[in-house]
Amino acid sequence: MVEEGALLWEPTPDVVRAARITRYMERLGHTGTYEDVWKWSVESPADFWTSIWDYFGVIGTRGDGPVIRGTMPDAEWFAGSALNYAENALRGHPGRTAVVFRDESGSRWQYSLGEIREEVARVRAGLVRLGVGLGDRVAAYVPNIPEALIAFLATASLGAIWSSCSPDFGAPSVTDRFAQIEPKVLIAVDGYRYGGKAYDRSEVVREIAGKLPTLRATVWIPRLGAEAPDGAPSWDDLRAEFAPLEFERVPFGHPLWVLYSSGTTGLPKPIVHGHGGIVLEHLKSLSFHQDLGEGDVFFWYTTTGWMMWNYLIGGLLAGATVLLYDGSAAHPGTEALWRLAAEEGVTYFGTGAPYIVASMKAGVKPEGLDRLRGIGSTGSPLPPEGFAWVYSEVGPGVQLGSFSGGTDVCTGFVGPVPLLPIRAGVIPCRCLGASVESFDPSGASIIGEVGELVITRPMPSMPVMFWNDPSGDRYRESYFADYPGVWRHGDWIKILPDGGCVIYGRSDSTLNRGGVRMGTSEFYRVVERFEEIADSLVIDTGQLGQEGRLLLFVTLADGTALSDDLISRLRTALRTELSPRHVPDEIHEVPGIPRTLSGKKLEVPVRKILLGTPVDRAANRDAMANPEVLSHFAPDH
Repeated sequence: MVEEGALLWEPTPDVVRAARITRYMERLGHTGTYEDVWKWSVESPADFWTSIWDYFGVIGTRGDGPVIRGTMPDAEWFAGSALNYAENALRGHPGRTAVVFRDESGSRWQYSLGEIREEVARVRAGLVRLGVGLGDRVAAYVPNIPEALIAFLATASLGAIWSSCSPDFGAPSVTDRFAQIEPKVLIAVDGYRYGGKAYDRSEVVREIAGKLPTLRATVWIPRLGAEAPDGAPSWDDLRAEFAPLEFERVPFGHPLWVLYSSGTTGLPKPIVHGHGGIVLEHLKSLSFHQDLGEGDVFFWYTTTGWMMWNYLIGGLLAGATVLLYDGSAAHPGTEALWRLAAEEGVTYFGTGAPYIVASMKAGVKPEGLDRLRGIGSTGSPLPPEGFAWVYSEVGPGVQLGSFSGGTDVCTGFVGPVPLLPIRAGVIPCRCLGASVESFDPSGASIIGEVGELVITRPMPSMPVMFWNDPSGDRYRESYFADYPGVWRHGDWIKILPDGGCVIYGRSDSTLNRGGVRMGTSEFYRVVERFEEIADSLVIDTGQLGQEGRLLLFVTLADGTALSDDLISRLRTALRTELSPRHVPDEIHEVPGIPRTLSGKKLEVPVRKILLGTPVDRAANRDAMANPEVLSHFAPDH
């Protein structure tokens, strides 16, 4: 067992001296600690965010309005300014490598910045021919391929609004999302490959298009070689004509894209972010917290249906080369992504925490990562053992950055910074400009105790609105109902006296046993340390102040049985490492743990099912990675 807080890495003087955040602090004249700069960034937000605009030389006009006007949830940023995301993302020397694409079959494509600019110009001209203009929506049903990045930048250059779903989403899930925003154009693939298999999506695309009455065209990308239906333009048709690349500069809060909540328990919330907020936030986060810039190769394993895709392509803003990958993380073996990183000279490797844990359990020993400086982990809390594995098997010199944030802000608000050490299970800091606190039930800020993660001051990348929410009621109810004027994110967090943070999982799926509250991540850390356990889910069925049953569901590793001995060892470990109150009443084997398409465990829907909600009402199967396992949690199964 690895002790939480064990020191694993410290920045050397050379690392600190070379860090981009050090040069920023020197420019500002700040000679204090990171914590001093963080306090300034949240106490003087106008000065801080102005400094970000100036330091990076954001292209656009600042205007003469106030930097920030009003308070949450109605804060307005940089009134009178005008800019365009694509114009900022596509600046730089045309000869530098901007994008590299790989897929699981080994195919590879490389694009210079000049080549990307030309492709964006061509697709922009094609969208104009289809009638797309300022404020129109372009929807995409595409994997993580260069065409997705190019089409997004072309859409943004027009001041039109982008929205994407991965082609592993089912038709109902896609129409639940896209129908809300009424797109003018749909860009879609005929299929995709994953895990060595081809998946034809032609009929699904036709079904989706048939339920979007505002469409003027469906543009087909032939990933599997199918011809476009009669009358439908192909990707080659869209990019057939060149026109000079131009950028429509728009107000700071003009919609850039629409992202969506998971949609597993209701209609997905269409979350709208603005050009300016994303440009400033991603420049700050990628450059200072992940230390990315020119010469870096930036990779994050993601699909176009997860906000990490939007974050990944933000690497262009920082001047990094963006590595796109389409395929399974574990094909032909668990080491697939590490091999990719070695072959492409990745300097920053990002993935979900479950992949790091899976690599640890599979005994993967990554090799050839000579250029790797940083590893990012997100999606769920990474246990201390995962931290320790990185430093024992990947290398002692890398900076492991566990991030926590979300689709809601399209960034992390607690994460790493090159100036601070890495300790097992601990996120080093609250990010610049993110006024993160831990609240007790009365709304008092607490240190050293687990509480609700809240944000007490506005951030420019907070949603500018929810689509089709003109009154703002749905937006306010989502984040501001519990603490008026304060953003409640829905996670448990403990903020340590030195500013480090520990995330304990969703606060709406807390284990409350005998008055002792505990986040589910602590439970999973104990259970999933067992080699026999591939995955797990814990549910407390208590409600309305009454203590219910504590149920543990486990998926076993190949060749393992849920024996009396294993059950006894699990119970003993939980009693010893957590408390007698947290020993499960029952332990059940299931064929899989239900997860969203972005890999999050579905604790709340399973709890509803166990309490009698019909399976199809408790969760939207089309928003899940493995909907077939849900029925195993029904009481009558």
